[in-house]
Amino acid sequence: MGYKAVVLLSGGLDSTLALKLMLDQGIALYALNIVTPFCTCTRRGCRHQASLVCEQFGVPLKVIYGGQDYLELVRNPKYGYGSQMNPCIDCRIFLFRKARELMEEVGADFVVTGEVLGERPMSQRLETMRLIERESNLEGRVLRPLSAKCLEPTLPELEGMVDREKLLGIKGRSRKPQIALAEALGVHDYPCPAGGCRLTDPQFANRVRDAIRHEEFTLPEVQLLKLGRHFRLPGGAKVIVGRNEGENSLLSRSASPTDLLLEALGVPGPIVLLKKAQGDEDVKVAASMCLWYSDFTGNLGTVRCRAKAQGDGFVEVEVAPMDDRTLEIYRI
Repeated sequence: MGYKAVVLLSGGLDSTLALKLMLDQGIALYALNIVTPFCTCTRRGCRHQASLVCEQFGVPLKVIYGGQDYLELVRNPKYGYGSQMNPCIDCRIFLFRKARELMEEVGADFVVTGEVLGERPMSQRLETMRLIERESNLEGRVLRPLSAKCLEPTLPELEGMVDREKLLGIKGRSRKPQIALAEALGVHDYPCPAGGCRLTDPQFANRVRDAIRHEEFTLPEVQLLKLGRHFRLPGGAKVIVGRNEGENSLLSRSASPTDLLLEALGVPGPIVLLKKAQGDEDVKVAASMCLWYSDFTGNLGTVRCRAKAQGDGFVEVEVAPMDDRTLEIYRI
């Protein structure tokens, strides 16, 4: 009788090795890749890498995108945050529940992950692993081939679905055992472990906290959190300043009918997106920020900035560059 399993596949080295070890034991696999709004990978990142792995080994792949339900998890995690706004335990429970759903859908017998005991300080401790299994209703059904010999035998091992003797006992944060295993198994062209989650970055985490506080934590707004320099004005208006031509273009395309786009006239500089402006004073403040980040070199001079609303005409204001101290007060 053949056995089936769902493998949580990021496309990184650990999950790829776990997949290969299971294939070598004759397990039929279904890969599951989950993309959240906070992945640090590029558009060709983890989903693309998972696709390459599945294509190489002939494994079907299902990709799931974390949406508003994932944002609610970040907003109010049952098990709290890590060092910043990263709800690592709740995130793993979310992933495991999705894996259980796919397991039931395809009639699989267990779930496989590339987790290594002690590799991640919050979600890969023994007691946390057990908690995540309980919360996702997968007790005894999660096999971690890389660390299996450091853990109690799972049902797949006890019931003879897999040979425990062919599993490994890797633990800790060193990558050397995985790199050696990859060489032995013929696994090549795997990505460096440089990906991760934006929610662990202190600056991005501050933007998330601010968005939650101002009731702006939606999928479109989260995409904007990844762009530019962010400022909050006293009345609640939000200012985003583009850092390069690509961001300027994205900010221009992201403006809603109630937003304003600003740029300095006659001076090279950024596009500035002003959201929730409360009046003319907010426009002037955003314009002075726009001028600060432009190529304007006059010390106390002024330059006209143009503000444009979607579908409306232009409004022009004349301002001087904002002073450094005030800029930092408003910075998120």
